[in-house]
Amino acid sequence: MDVTASSAALAALSGLGFGLSLIVAIGAQNAFVLRQGVRGQHVLPVVAVCAVSDIVLIGVGVAGFGAVVESFPGIVTVARWAGAAFLLVYAAVAARRALRSSTLIADGAGTTVTVGATVLTCLAMTWLNPHTFLDTVVLLGSFAGTYASPDRWFLAAGAMLGSIIWFIALGYGARRLGPLFARPGAWRVLDSLIAVIMLALAIGLLLA
Repeated sequence: MDVTASSAALAALSGLGFGLSLIVAIGAQNAFVLRQGVRGQHVLPVVAVCAVSDIVLIGVGVAGFGAVVESFPGIVTVARWAGAAFLLVYAAVAARRALRSSTLIADGAGTTVTVGATVLTCLAMTWLNPHTFLDTVVLLGSFAGTYASPDRWFLAAGAMLGSIIWFIALGYGARRLGPLFARPGAWRVLDSLIAVIMLALAIGLLLA
């Protein structure tokens, strides 16, 4: 392996590791993907929306938009308030689900949210979440800025691959938890946990 190929491989591995370190955490987006995966509802569209969104944001960050965001912090402020408002609403929805056992059906029977509504919720969960921008655009973009071209794009490719792997594993791996969520009580716990996570994230954004 020559120096150029070795440098590109190391950059890609760095991007993969750095990207996973940012995305593998309990958050609004991951909690939503987890719930859809457990229910087995519209998993492919949800995984696709999350992965493609990350790919776009990582590309923007590596292209240098991270510097623009840092120069105009007002962009982050607007996103922070919009994200907090959305998270508060979703926390209320999750809490309401937790109190209504009739809607907590593990096998997907009963009332099912349409794929369009699910995709819109997923898009909001991703694009109205300031943490998504800070992680992919600012942090990863700044990290990539320490690499010379074209290595920074190999780093970006590694980070993009990390997002794809993570969302596929989370969305489809969650289905293995199906037997556990065959009981309404387990769904109460999951939705209660989601509500608490969303509320905590919203408060964190408001206090930031």
